[in-house]
Amino acid sequence: MTIDHLASPPLPPAAKPWYTHLYVQVLAAIVAGVLLGHFAPATGEALKPVGDAFIKLVKMVIAPVIFLTIVTGIAGMRDLASVGRVAGKAFLYFLFFSTLALIVGLIVANVVRPGAGLNIDPASLDTSKVAEFAEKAHETTITGFLTGIIPDTFLSALTAGNILQTLFVAILFGVSLALIGERGQAVLGLLEQASVAFFKLVSIVMKAAPIGAFGAMAFTIGKYGVGTLANLAALVGTFYLTSLLFVLVVLGVVAKLAGFSILRLIAYLKAELLLVLGTSSSESALPSLIEKMERAGCPKSIVGLVVPTGYSFNLDGTNIYMTLAALFIAQACNVDLTLGQQLLLLGVAMLSSKGAAGVTGAGFITLAATLSIVPSVPVAGMALILGVDRFMSECRSLTNFIGNAVATIVVSRWEGALDRDALDAALRGEALRVDQLPVHAIPAE
Repeated sequence: MTIDHLASPPLPPAAKPWYTHLYVQVLAAIVAGVLLGHFAPATGEALKPVGDAFIKLVKMVIAPVIFLTIVTGIAGMRDLASVGRVAGKAFLYFLFFSTLALIVGLIVANVVRPGAGLNIDPASLDTSKVAEFAEKAHETTITGFLTGIIPDTFLSALTAGNILQTLFVAILFGVSLALIGERGQAVLGLLEQASVAFFKLVSIVMKAAPIGAFGAMAFTIGKYGVGTLANLAALVGTFYLTSLLFVLVVLGVVAKLAGFSILRLIAYLKAELLLVLGTSSSESALPSLIEKMERAGCPKSIVGLVVPTGYSFNLDGTNIYMTLAALFIAQACNVDLTLGQQLLLLGVAMLSSKGAAGVTGAGFITLAATLSIVPSVPVAGMALILGVDRFMSECRSLTNFIGNAVATIVVSRWEGALDRDALDAALRGEALRVDQLPVHAIPAE
């Protein structure tokens, strides 16, 4: 018997103190931001640059992370037919559930009627603040959207901050790299090493997440005040409850059919969800979502295609908001819409939601685009919800984020490429062995 056999097995790593976990720090920062914004609104409002700076910091790494993830994933697949198959399944999923979200918002608005009884005269509303969004909405056409996917130069796709442009050039470059075979292995190896460095950069950036969440939440409460919610509590409450039911019931059933628990998935993504809540932006957690989906057994190639595409086309929360808010405005202004007009509204919303993909503040801009095409509902009525849109933005982002996580797992399962052991271990909160982790997730020595 050798000395090696007598040696004690390695001890498991000591549990980290609870206060060092990112989700605990972000939650504490959100609470502190709410308190500061409420009791010192001027100070809270002045902290807007802190939240904005963190969002800019994250956006700085989003394009390279997406580019590297997609290129290395596609080039590593070699079988280009499977790339088209994955993309087709993803878009089928996006189309079905985006439409379902629009229908859910429409049904809830008709049943609950949150705007009924307000008796608002559109002529009495101050539309000056809405004009900016309406102008952007007119600029966002389907033709403009399609041509906007093509960047001015290859490098501008990585610098313009447009996810769809990054996705476009990454797919083209990944396919090109796969087609040249062995000659592209040196480039592929270099990009894989760059991917490790960029994900380490993401982990460094995320250490500032509590500060960003604190500044963003302090600004929101300081500027708009908790009291703003009381004025339109029916709309905000209906939207939050509808989104919650959509996640737990609709996506919960989808998760059950795919063999996992939606509640366990939410617990697995709790740090990212709190970050989205604090910053009102799902983009702030996009790099972390990519990494966590790979840890949960989804192949890099599928994660790289589904997650970035879903951020533009799989917007469940935004779609619920659009039909619900549009009917709220109609009800508040005493505009009775026929079933035909409501179905027209739904169809226009379905198209305009794709046209505004990738646009900052897409939810509100998309609503303006939809109402400008459907003249029955006054665009001026958007002034009613401008004050609480920021609060609803958080719920939109949370629902969109969870929807894209579910989509990634489902498409991976449809492809027969889901690592069930890794998924179960991740959702149970168990640490994986080093040889089970994606290369960029292996801790540095």
